[in-house]
Amino acid sequence: MPDKFLWRVAQDVWFPEASSTVARCVRRELLRQNCDLNARDFLLDTDGRGQADHPCTNYTHPPAHAGTAAGDDLVIMSGFEGVTIIIIIMAALSKIFAGSQFNKTNSAVAAAVVAAIYWASTRRGKKTPANGSRKIPDVPLVIGEQGDKKEKAAVDGVFVRRIYQILKILVPKFFSPEVGYIALVASMLLARTYCDVWMIQNGTAIESAIIGRSMPLFKKYLLSFIYAMPAISLVNNVLKYGLNELKLRFRTNLSNHLYSQYLRGFTYYKMTNLDNRVANADQLLTQDVERFCNSVVDLYSNLSKPIVDIVIYVKKLTGSIGAQGPASMLGYLVFSGLILTRLRRPIGKMTVQEQRYEGEFRYVNSRLITNSEEIAFYQGNQREKATIELSFQKLIEHLRTFIVFRFSMGFVDNIIAKYVATVVGYLVVSRPFLDLAHPRHRHSTHSELLEDYYKSGRMLVKMAQAIGRIVLAGREMTRLAGFTARVTELMKVLGDLNKGKYERTMVSAQNRDTVESEVPLIPGSGTMVEQDHIIKFEHVPLVTPNGDVLVNDLTFEVKSGVNVLVCGPNGCGKSSLFRILGELWPLFGGTMTKPKNKKLFYVPQRPYMTLGTLRDQVIYPDTLQDMKKKGFTDEQLLAHLKEVQLENILEREGGWDAVQDWMDVLSGGEKQRMAMARLFYHKPQFAILDECTSAVSVDVEGYIYNHCREVGITLFTVSHRKSLWTHHEYYLHMDGRGSFEFKPISDDTVEFGS
Repeated sequence: MPDKFLWRVAQDVWFPEASSTVARCVRRELLRQNCDLNARDFLLDTDGRGQADHPCTNYTHPPAHAGTAAGDDLVIMSGFEGVTIIIIIMAALSKIFAGSQFNKTNSAVAAAVVAAIYWASTRRGKKTPANGSRKIPDVPLVIGEQGDKKEKAAVDGVFVRRIYQILKILVPKFFSPEVGYIALVASMLLARTYCDVWMIQNGTAIESAIIGRSMPLFKKYLLSFIYAMPAISLVNNVLKYGLNELKLRFRTNLSNHLYSQYLRGFTYYKMTNLDNRVANADQLLTQDVERFCNSVVDLYSNLSKPIVDIVIYVKKLTGSIGAQGPASMLGYLVFSGLILTRLRRPIGKMTVQEQRYEGEFRYVNSRLITNSEEIAFYQGNQREKATIELSFQKLIEHLRTFIVFRFSMGFVDNIIAKYVATVVGYLVVSRPFLDLAHPRHRHSTHSELLEDYYKSGRMLVKMAQAIGRIVLAGREMTRLAGFTARVTELMKVLGDLNKGKYERTMVSAQNRDTVESEVPLIPGSGTMVEQDHIIKFEHVPLVTPNGDVLVNDLTFEVKSGVNVLVCGPNGCGKSSLFRILGELWPLFGGTMTKPKNKKLFYVPQRPYMTLGTLRDQVIYPDTLQDMKKKGFTDEQLLAHLKEVQLENILEREGGWDAVQDWMDVLSGGEKQRMAMARLFYHKPQFAILDECTSAVSVDVEGYIYNHCREVGITLFTVSHRKSLWTHHEYYLHMDGRGSFEFKPISDDTVEFGS
């Protein structure tokens, strides 16, 4: 509804007895919101005085606080518009039903409400902390920021397309359990409405029997109620069961779909390291999916039941009070729905922002847990506390803004969708009874009038409540739009990554110690050839996801049986080489020949220990079933532990089926030896060892490297330890300035890579 229309209506119904100061402040606030109105109408009082003596003439709206969450202006504007609408409605009703004295009283109340809301709204912009209040720590915090690119969250055509896209996942086919539960919920909603109608009719009959002092009728209808109680209770609880089961099935279907995309290939890695469109994917996959599914089912229930109620009650009421009454209520539904839809605009955006802040706060806490030892060594608890406090403060300020907005919207919702609807209901139901010439009640007795009034009145109240629930369901729909935007954004990114597309802010290599590429670099433009027992790079550039070129033209060839030592300073491209080799990063050009990924094995400096048994640590990522299919036994696993001198751990931890937090139970050296036992179990053609024996003694290290040669595992080793030269035939040295050399290790080789 345009602001100009609001003000013109307000001029017609505004109380002349109300405080002129408040009235003029209202006018100036509307002017500040860029209303397309004549300024003279705003700045002149009703008696023609100019604005010179106006208390609000020099008013300047305080600037928004730098730390406030996005959407505060919309919150203030929506709250102010809502109160203005309520004042207009109250004024119109008071002019219809009251005299001048009531008009004066209502004017004062209305002016006080506007003044209070207006004062609170403007004061929120100042946010001046009191003396002694805790200052927000000045710590830079950027987590998953995407600039100005924000997903729109509003109830519009885009929302409809998004929700339809997700519904095809929630309900995969027509003949499915989900459709059955949807039908069950629909039938229970219909049955519940008929139960409500029956309860109204039976309750009215009981009251009529009491007023008529008829004991037989009283007993009859009371026993009917007692007999109906189990059926009514069954309907209510079957409805709850159906809704809960539907939520669970929707969440299962959506989670399975998202995880099938997320864990396909290396998508989970690419989302974190190659694409920056989605931050906190863990929150999206868990909390946001749950909230989305709950919101969809709740909206289905909150819309279906009122619609069924309205259809049935309109049919019943049309026969008792005529069609004009239900038509008036439905007209009010449309009117109030348009108003509240306008006022609820910020909810979708604020919901999306709330989930982002929640994800950031969870992320900074998980970082503290993950890196607790390193932080403790640095004694960085105060810095981490400041970071957590800043993230928490951002979340709290946004939630407080949301609370204020929900308060103002709840105030408006209750009046427009609940209390004014009740007033309209009284107006509608009273007309045939107050019309003495109405044919239906011309010859009715007082008892018949009372029974008919109670029945019609209660049905109309139920209908008004149903209309109110539909109006209020718009709030849930706007909130659902926020969750829908988040989920569809995740689905889009997952789809792009699985197609080999990713988006990331490309950082220029200018002013960096990197090499400028002579040709444009396009991700995925290289050629990959699968071939056993060989790794060959032909004119392959080493390029980071940010676009930095580390080596412009890398060419070398390694066949099985020839171990290679990879060395060079930090940032020269050692890890980049193996990420490209493992297909974690895209190939920007040239030709790469290599075996299938299952015939390559990577052993990092800090090995990953999975959740599970001791056996699972050796065979990871295989499961026990995979191990048995390959024909392995526990005795063979024990032999692998002996090969890395770790057999004592079997007795120490209580056998193969012992379950521990292995990341904490095993020492650094034990974890590295466990990773080498894992390597011997899988026995790949090529293994990439990334400083994976740094915590192992020299004699054990030598034994492990000799065993790798015995079982036919060709090694790419990242290390600067001279003791490993004897276990390798070639070295690949990158100097960090774009140059490399690939040469055999001989007696004449000097120390390199440091």
